[in-house]
Order: sequence, then structure tokens, then C-alpha cells
Amino acid sequence: MATYESLIKIKGSVGDLVFYTLNGKNVVRKKSGFNKKAFKKDPSYEKVRQNSSEFGHCSKTGKIIRNSLDIYLKETGDTLLYQRFAKLMTEIKDLDIISGRGKRTVENGLKTEDGKKLLTTFQFGEIKNVLTEIERQDHTLYIKGNQSKKKATIIALKLDSENYTVEKTEEDLSLNQDQTSLKEYFSESNIVLYFIVLRNESNRISHMGFV
Repeated sequence: MATYESLIKIKGSVGDLVFYTLNGKNVVRKKSGFNKKAFKKDPSYEKVRQNSSEFGHCSKTGKIIRNSLDIYLKETGDTLLYQRFAKLMTEIKDLDIISGRGKRTVENGLKTEDGKKLLTTFQFGEIKNVLTEIERQDHTLYIKGNQSKKKATIIALKLDSENYTVEKTEEDLSLNQDQTSLKEYFSESNIVLYFIVLRNESNRISHMGFV
């Protein structure tokens, strides 16, 4: 971008130059090389289109999950949670070996053991991961140590990654026994995520995470 002085005031395009006024000064710059039509159809932009599509998918998927848990995530005090969770969604998406590049999804990544592990080991801010207190095997939750004085809430999220919506249900759990059954809140044909929050005697969150 450069300024220019001339008796003739030019506005608009001349060749590959664009003339306009900015903050009272006459400015000229070269046209951008970006072309929307070329971006959509030119084969040389194929990889860029693929990356853009997958980035948008991961961003939207991460957002609907975070919004569903917002009331709890606010208590983490993690100012970088958005960026960290977006990175997590990308890492899980990369595990999708079913779909072609540009069409890989978080949902397919979560169907892998590595994808599930990435999700369940993710730590929200400084709050401890719930897996240090609870272990899940299929539809049974095993309680480690004496948790009888802790309050637990389980949130089930049914993801619709095609329409980017979430159906949610939650309830309080009793941890008075060594194990408890994990209810099937939604059909097993859907991708359902289970998120558990533990609170201490002061009703503050001590642990949280996916199981």
C-alpha cells in the first residue's frame, strides 16, 4: 500500500492497481491474488479447500460440545480452552481413516480407540481429570477409593455432526458403592459422549472429564 499525490482523484481499479481514500489520504495498492472462483474450482487449490472444510467441521463440532458443557467449563478458568479444545478436535479428526481427505470427521475419529483416549484424557484447565477417580468399563463405572462424600453429575451428549446439534441429558449420580451402572440415555447407533463432574463437600468442582 502506498499514498500518492495527483490533481486527478482516482477511485476504483486501473489494471492491477486499486485506488481509494483512507483516512483522508489517497492510497493505491495492488489487487489481491486471491480469486474466489479459482478457490472453488481450480485444482491447485484442492488441498487448501480440503483443509478449510475440515477446519470448519472441527471448529463447529468443538463449539457445540463446549456450549453444551458451558456451565461447567466456566469454572475451569482456562482462558485457552477454546484453542486447546479446537486442537483436540483436529487431532481426533486426523484419526479418521475411513473418509477421504477433506471429508474426515471427529465422529469417525471417536470410533477409534486412540480417538476415545484423546478425548477422555483431555484435562480442562487446572481441574483434575475424572479418570483419576472413576474408571469406565463398557457400561459400568468403577469408583476408586471412598467417594461417598462427593457429589457427581453425569452429562450425556448425543452428537449430530451432520447438522451440528447436540441432544443433552444430565442427572446426579450416587457414588455410595464401589461401582454403578452407566445408563444408556440414547440409542447406541448414535455417537454419545459421557461427561462426569465431581464436586467436593464445599460444592466446588474437583474433577471433570469424559469417560
